[in-house]
Amino acid sequence: MNISRTDLNLFVVFEAIYSQGGVTRAAETLHLTQPTISHALGRLRERVGDPLFVRHGQRLVPTPLAQKMIGPTREALKLFETTLGELDGFDPKTAEMHFAIGMRSLMENSFFLPLVMLLKSEAPKVTVSSSPMDRRRIDGDLSAGEINAAIDVFLPLSPDIRREHLISTPSVVVARRGHPLVNGEVSLEDYLSLDHIIVTSRSQGMGPEDVALSRDGDARRIVARVQQINTAMRAVAASDMVLTMAEVFAHRANVWFDNQIVPVPFEAPRVDAYLYWHSNADADPANKWLRNMVKTCVAETDWTGP
Repeated sequence: MNISRTDLNLFVVFEAIYSQGGVTRAAETLHLTQPTISHALGRLRERVGDPLFVRHGQRLVPTPLAQKMIGPTREALKLFETTLGELDGFDPKTAEMHFAIGMRSLMENSFFLPLVMLLKSEAPKVTVSSSPMDRRRIDGDLSAGEINAAIDVFLPLSPDIRREHLISTPSVVVARRGHPLVNGEVSLEDYLSLDHIIVTSRSQGMGPEDVALSRDGDARRIVARVQQINTAMRAVAASDMVLTMAEVFAHRANVWFDNQIVPVPFEAPRVDAYLYWHSNADADPANKWLRNMVKTCVAETDWTGP
């Protein structure tokens, strides 16, 4: 295929249909008519010799060739966007853009609302979404522009992924007020005798606190695992179970509850949060601005308040 004979706008249409799952929503996204989108899709189908999408109910499902094309297409479009952004600059006061930030529920609960409020004041036309994040796909999602940045604990990723440390926080124990064994503090003996609830996406396995305890031959009893921090907070407030977690996350999650937050009675590991982005966005003015907003948000937020 000779690129000089190919209309590159066809790939913009292709990406929009792939992302939106249909011609109608792609037309709305690109502010074009449905016939224009359909015509462009027809031209690209003829050019590559493949239908690219087949109808399944109300949705267009990508063919294997389309699935193979989408990654390189997004990378190329992102490169074009970055290049043009460097030429045009980025003005947050007038920019009309959408940013997607990958984060898991713990990070979202602590970081997302302060970030939304900051972006609203600095860039009134910019929108932002918290996107579900699969750690196994973070390299590809950042490379393809599925997410513009990500916030998570330290992850061993490829050299193409950049990272910057955001915050470090000690672990604490959360227990209901009036707990029979927790009153401003908890002893190691009592801690080990209690029932524990943890927030995790894994159905089994030890957490960092369990690894730390095991070094001294100790172990706690985990009776419940949940995926959402608010679920754990409610369970703690309504029972004698306790929750061990990062202090920053605990204070933000405890805003709607009145649980105690006390120090852990052993040498627990600190929890660190990092900001991640792809090297292809290093020089992108919009992405650089977004990263600065995240860092500003973390630096200026009172983590003990709502």
